[in-house]
Amino acid sequence: MNKPILLITLFVVTISASVVLADNGEESDYFVPQREMIRNGVQAVLMCNGLFTSDRSLQQVFKQELAYIRGRLGTTDGIDYSVDKAIRSVSVGGGKNGIEITAAYREGVGCVVMSPDQSLEDVSSLPELMIKEPSFNPASTPWPLGDVLSEPIDEDLFDQKALQAASDWAFNRDTEEQDTISLLIVHKGLIVHERYADGFDMHTKTRTWSTAKSIAASIVGLLVDDGRLELDSSLDINWLPEKINPESDPRKAISLRHLLNMTSGLYPVDSYGMEYATGSGLSYWAGSSASVGARKRGLIREPGELWEYENYDTILAVLAMKKELGTAYHQFGYKELLHKIGMRNTVMGMDRFGDFILSSQVYSNARDLARLGLLYLQNGVWDGEQLISQEWIDFIRTPAPASSVRGSDYGGHWWLVPDTLDDVPSDAYSTSGNRGQFVIVLPSHDLVIVRRGLDFGRQGFSRWKLTKEILKAFTDKQ
Repeated sequence: MNKPILLITLFVVTISASVVLADNGEESDYFVPQREMIRNGVQAVLMCNGLFTSDRSLQQVFKQELAYIRGRLGTTDGIDYSVDKAIRSVSVGGGKNGIEITAAYREGVGCVVMSPDQSLEDVSSLPELMIKEPSFNPASTPWPLGDVLSEPIDEDLFDQKALQAASDWAFNRDTEEQDTISLLIVHKGLIVHERYADGFDMHTKTRTWSTAKSIAASIVGLLVDDGRLELDSSLDINWLPEKINPESDPRKAISLRHLLNMTSGLYPVDSYGMEYATGSGLSYWAGSSASVGARKRGLIREPGELWEYENYDTILAVLAMKKELGTAYHQFGYKELLHKIGMRNTVMGMDRFGDFILSSQVYSNARDLARLGLLYLQNGVWDGEQLISQEWIDFIRTPAPASSVRGSDYGGHWWLVPDTLDDVPSDAYSTSGNRGQFVIVLPSHDLVIVRRGLDFGRQGFSRWKLTKEILKAFTDKQ
């Protein structure tokens, strides 16, 4: 008799508790441990890449790279983290500060984040990438392939004072939260303005954040142009969990176009306050597999129906590229695109399983990103070779239909001028990355603008306001 009574009592208590939660309208944040783990991973990765990929000092890293992190641990004197200069690793957290996360530098990859159960003894098992360097020497090769600025600039083509004023506008912000670290302007193929903040120069590589998505789209575009991938065909993806009859999986309705338009219809895991608790945060910062996480989301609406910005959509597009390329996967982007246009200072990062994280984990410098913008400005042609087709450029510049509710400002992993903005040339388009990473292409003015930042806080820097300020130096000179 006692057992049934006990079971009924527990049942009543459980229901009562549920009623209380429903009345309050709130639920506990059950992801606090994951948020702490990801916070530690963010700091470990940014410190590791800051020190060993960007060649910055610990003082510089704490002042700027880590300004982004709320609740960062320790100071430049140490405590709550450890740096191993021999192994080139950074470990953050442990004990009262949550699970310790380690990131370790690997040749050709940058810093790879390890899983919580790995130790420094496992660093040698992390992926490395040996890339054949291009034959040219950038220090003796003229721009744009190399770094020698040999051609004279016709200063009659722009207003020098207005250009300097625009540069000052970019660097001298009225809030410390907007931290411009470089500004580079290319006009008619030539660098007409190049400026760096203290502690940075033309060689300094910093994280591109989501500007990496536009790099990913460029590499994917090579395969579409070659007929090896199709924009509107079902993806060759092994969705998870695996089904007995995978042909019946509704996710087979998702196409490459849907992914690049950010309209996959998959369950959102990087939105609604969960960016640093679940989803891609676990692969970016905590050592989980980017590929596995991307394939686990279920379909909750028709593909193409709703625009929703998700890092894993980019990862899925890269996974489709991987399946097509096979053993050529790791070299293809460097060989067929980056090195062909002189982007020798760009490092595409991976997770610990060897999958590129081209939604964010790319390190590059201002000149390399200017080269990418210049390729698009030249309609995909570089040194006489059509690297990217005009059809692909038209695609990435065509608004995703589902983005109409937000001003038709998103194309194929490139951002467009919102249709509500009438004081910026409508043919402009740009990359956009967290902390203020912008490559802006303006065909009507033969301009490429690169602004790199280490913004934090509310991050209110506007690429379109910057564009307007710079155009003051060119509008009357065309």
